[in-house]
Parts: sequence; C-alpha cells; structure tokens
Amino acid sequence: MKEADDHTIQQIGIPSVVLMERAALQIVDTMIREKIDLRKALIVCGSGNNGGDGFAAARLLKERGYDASVFFAGKEGSLSEECRLQKSIAGRLGIRIFTEFPEEEYTVIIDAVFGAGLNREITGRFREVICWMNKKSGQKVAADIPSGICSENGQVLGTAFRAHLTIAIECVKLGCVLYPGREYAGRIAAVPIGIDTSVYSGREDVCFTYENGEMPYLLPPRSENSHKGSYGKVLMITGSPGMAGAAFLSARAAYTAGAGLVRIYTAEENRSVLQGLLPEAVISCWNGYDKEEMDRLLGWADVVCIGCGLGQTSVSEKILLHTVQRVKKPCVIDADGLNLLSAHMELLEQTEGKIILTPHMKEMSRLTGKAVEEIAEQRMQILDQFTERYPAVCVLKDSRTVAACLEYPKFVNLAGNSAMAKAGSGDVLAGVITGLLAQGMEPFRGAALGVWLHACGGDAARDEKGAYSVLAGDLIDGIQKCIKNAEECIEK
Repeated sequence: MKEADDHTIQQIGIPSVVLMERAALQIVDTMIREKIDLRKALIVCGSGNNGGDGFAAARLLKERGYDASVFFAGKEGSLSEECRLQKSIAGRLGIRIFTEFPEEEYTVIIDAVFGAGLNREITGRFREVICWMNKKSGQKVAADIPSGICSENGQVLGTAFRAHLTIAIECVKLGCVLYPGREYAGRIAAVPIGIDTSVYSGREDVCFTYENGEMPYLLPPRSENSHKGSYGKVLMITGSPGMAGAAFLSARAAYTAGAGLVRIYTAEENRSVLQGLLPEAVISCWNGYDKEEMDRLLGWADVVCIGCGLGQTSVSEKILLHTVQRVKKPCVIDADGLNLLSAHMELLEQTEGKIILTPHMKEMSRLTGKAVEEIAEQRMQILDQFTERYPAVCVLKDSRTVAACLEYPKFVNLAGNSAMAKAGSGDVLAGVITGLLAQGMEPFRGAALGVWLHACGGDAARDEKGAYSVLAGDLIDGIQKCIKNAEECIEK
C-alpha cells in the first residue's frame, strides 16, 4: 500500500493531501451509508497520515451538522506534514481537540490512531488509549485497519481496537481477514480514493480472492457435444478398511464438481458399502500392494486423488510412495496421504506429477517441522518458503484457507463458516478440487476455485440447516445449489 501510495503521489502527481481528503470523504459517506449513529462523534487521532484522515473526517462531519470532536492521542513532535495541516485546519474551524481522556459519552468512536504500517507492540499511553476506546459505549469504527492489528498477518500487537465497522482505504488489508484480526475488524467496507493499484499487477506478494457473482465466469465450460470422457477420468485412492465414508464423500464431491468418470481404488472391505452408496463410481479394490495394478490405474487416470481415509499402514505407505514416484498427471494429496508423505518429503522434489497438497495446520506442521503457532503467525512467509522448495500447489486449510504456488499470487478464501468444522469436510474439498482438475483446469486455478466453491457450498448448507447441524454430505448439496445458481446466471 505504501508503494502504491507513493507511486500515485510521485509518479501520477496526485498530492497526498488530496488523497487524504478523498479518504476522509469516503469515511464519512460510508458511515452514513452503514447507518452509524453520528450525532455525537469522537475521532481518536494519532500523529501519522491515518490521524490526518481522522482530523479531515472530523471537519467533514462538522460541515454536515454533526457534533464532532477529536481526541489527539499522538505526539506534537511526531506529526506528519499532512496530519499537521489537517489538525491546524480543524482547530481554526473550532473543532474541539482534547489531549486528555474526555469524560463525555459518544454515539460513535472512530479509530484513526495507527494505519497499516504498524509493526511494533503497542505499549504505554497508546495502549491506555486503545483500552479506553474499547471500554467506551457507542458504536466503534476503524479507519483503514483497527489500531493494534498487524496488517500483514492479523496478529494482535499487544492490544487492539475492537471495531463494529472497518473502512478499508482502497484495499482490504490482509490483517483484517486473517484471524484474530478478523474478529476485531467487524464489518469491512473497502472504499476507493484514487490510489493507483496497477503497481500490484504481477506481484506474487499481493493476495486475491473471489467474490459473489464471479462463479459463472470461473467454472470450467461444458459443451453440448460431449461425453463422460470429455470431463476427465478420476482415480480416487481412498479408504482403508472401515473408512468407506471418506472414499464416498471425496468421490461424490468429484462428480458434483463436474468430473465425467470416477474410479475408487480402495480396500476390499469397502466394496459393497461403496457400491451401495455411489453406484455411479467404478470400484476397484486392493488386498495389498499391487505394483502392476497401480501402474495400470495411474496410466488410465487423467487426475489422481490419494489420502482420504487411506490409513497409515505399511500397505498404505507403499501405495502412497508408488503414486508420488510414478504419477505423471495432476495429483491431489490429502489427509493420511500427507501424514505418510511427511516422512518422505524428498519425493516432492523428484516427482513428474503436478502435485496439489491440502494440509490443515497440524498436517502442515508435520510437512514443514514448524509449530502450528509459528505457521499461524507467519503463514505467508512459510508458504513462500515451502513452494519455493517444492514444485507443488499448497492449499493451507484454516478458518482462512490460503492457496499458494510459485509464480502465482496467493488466493485467500473469504467464504465459508464455522458450520463446516465437521469430520469429512476435508474429504469433500479434496474431491471438489480433483473434479475441477479432471475438467482440464490448471492446478493452481482449480485448487483456488475448489476452495471457494467448497466454502460457498458451506454457506448454502448453513443457510439451509443452521450452524450446528451441517454434515459433510450437506456441503455437497450446497455446492450443487451454488453451481446451479451459477449456470442460471450464465443463461440469463
């Protein structure tokens, strides 16, 4: 954001104070649009340009007839040039500017203390200010990002402002969508002020997401002149004895995402169960490791998914190692497949297949040898290190799932909900990604779309059944509804 801001000011020539005026105008207009009670507003300003936005917003509120005051929490000697100008204008217009904690109550408190550049723990007086703001009654609004939230990773830097509404200037900051920062941001509204974001083009360190309305343009096309072979042959190597459910969920999800033919390669004990649950699938079974049969199946498939309910027996390990060593097609590795792979990571550097890994935090910990807490705090850097070393797409599953691959910007999923935190949800995701890859999608794009489609299905399932009662199979039903809605939009 600083680079884009500097580019806009220095190369395009839009003065910084003009951008500040636009930011203040958007802050005020957005609060009105969001029905914030502005009758008695207190804007808490720091010394930087975020504080300058706050002083300008106070002036605009006063111009519109609202009772607006400023609590200046910064230091006079640290004022930026633009903030000093805005503070001076506000003072000359008679806006009350406090330097000590005001005793009045306010209908809204607007946080303009720190902007996106904060990278140190908040201590001393600033900590007291933020704690005081949080304790006050009234609605809470953050300008750009809640003060105290690290814009890079969402971590709380000692303490942080708890907002009901965050008005993101030009772009939503990553710290507002990653947890725990997401819990402090409240509703998020991104507002344009004229910063030239073209400098982000091609940048691998700038994340993207998908939004409502985009799905019709992202799903792989289907032709009237086609047959089952047109949409790919899937090999699901899933399900150890007693784990037919994982095999069923992943295979049904692959069909739901549009795959033409799914073959499940599973333990013999699962045959009758799977034939009853999913008669559309071809069932092939193992009683042990069969090298020739595996080569035949890997040669038959257009895409492979391995690991859902696979178990971690010696037979499972041999099947996993054989697959990674011999596969030449896109291959999704999930669950037990990841746990087995973690002891043989050198194979990822040697495989000819296009590998897509779908670890949750604990599985990523096994793959990298890093603690879960470290991954949570430094997920972007760790994903960068991982994808630089291993030629794979990594889908790091969490409350905010991130898909990463060398040479692509990272995808951050903002859809989904807590109802999806159920056994089998990961099997469904692996199946959805596999089904999209079977239709010819490039691995990273298929993984990103699969994550989003899976999450949208979770939102549809929650809307149908509530947050507590959704099962993994309901996610598939939700995905079907989302795809149908997307098709209807295309037809219109």
